[in-house]
Amino acid sequence: MRPDAKTPAHSTDMLAELVCSNSLKSESEESPTGRLKQDMAEAGSLILAVAHATRLPAGKALAVDRDKFAKAVTEKIESHPHINVIRRGLDTIPDGYDHVIVATGPLTSPAMEKTINRLVGGENLYFYDAIAPIVEADSIDMSVAFFQDRYGPGGQGDYLNLPMSDLEYEKLVDELLSAEKGAFRDFEKEYYFEGCMPVEEIASRGRQTLAFGPLKPVGLTNPATGDRPFAVIQLRKEDEQGYAYNMVGFQTKLKIAEQERVFRMIPGLGQARFLRHGSLHRNTYVNSPKALDARLRLTGAPNVRLAGQITGVEGYVESAACGFMVGVFTAWDILGMAHDPPGPETAMGALLAHLGASNEGVRFQPSNINFALFPPLGPGKVKKKERRRLITLRAREEMRKWLIRHGLFSGQIVP
Repeated sequence: MRPDAKTPAHSTDMLAELVCSNSLKSESEESPTGRLKQDMAEAGSLILAVAHATRLPAGKALAVDRDKFAKAVTEKIESHPHINVIRRGLDTIPDGYDHVIVATGPLTSPAMEKTINRLVGGENLYFYDAIAPIVEADSIDMSVAFFQDRYGPGGQGDYLNLPMSDLEYEKLVDELLSAEKGAFRDFEKEYYFEGCMPVEEIASRGRQTLAFGPLKPVGLTNPATGDRPFAVIQLRKEDEQGYAYNMVGFQTKLKIAEQERVFRMIPGLGQARFLRHGSLHRNTYVNSPKALDARLRLTGAPNVRLAGQITGVEGYVESAACGFMVGVFTAWDILGMAHDPPGPETAMGALLAHLGASNEGVRFQPSNINFALFPPLGPGKVKKKERRRLITLRAREEMRKWLIRHGLFSGQIVP
């Protein structure tokens, strides 16, 4: 529907615009999100190929130049000979099609949300997602900041760090708790996704919560003092030239004037110029255990599939993986091919299992890929680190077998 219709979070007319962080998280093979990315790469994922082509230095994470990333994906889609891009909004799911995929994302338009709500029997849900500010690099006081990755030597690294003393930290917490915040609509409750909690909400859970969370100084040494700071705000590049930096972990619902007042109290940001302020937006998703079958079809309209965050997966990579599975399932249906989804031992299969898991009396919650979604290993005690290594190794082998068995393996072995 963009650019004719706006959303509370998007600012361009490009496809695959990253509205929150520009990071696709860890590339470690022994992390669930790293495993999921490698599975997608082996399947020939467009999103992963473009991400690697537009990546920025970010330590062990896969971060991208968000504008170049969105532009490249848009160009690939618009230039594809079998895709016809029509830029207009739809209020309802179109009739007369054997197969429809609804991939409206979490920012589904109110009219389309009502249509989906009717099809799922009023079971659509929501949570609030927050965005972190972006500051201009030239406005950061580099005499205070230092480059370093966690556990890396001082003066080197991809992250820019702003150290805080205990008194500076306590003052920041005080201001976060007292600052004026954006209001919710009267009839809505404050549901947040735990993985993207507003910084002031984290602070409200205890005065040291931030120091053990996004501001934890573990693994960092201030080269100016040789000591570990009490707390650290990390900044990550937003673009290849390093003109802009994202305030990592500082997603917020503070009012704009309050963001500028409070965040300029952080050492190194006293003269900060904000290229983007933090904000809060409503994300819509369905109660997938009731609304969708094992192939992600609407139980009330089996010709319609949902893909991405609206299903109840959370995160860029998870949403893209969900889209991959929906595309494959739909193609197989059109071709009349028998198929089976990836097993729960795989990262993609674990996501599918989450979408089908129903806990009576418990509100269905979106989820990133994580170790809790995988089935346990066999009997016998194994230390945590080794257990996780074995789970991701099993996931890699089972997914590779599934891709090869179904003719989906791209031939690109990821080490």
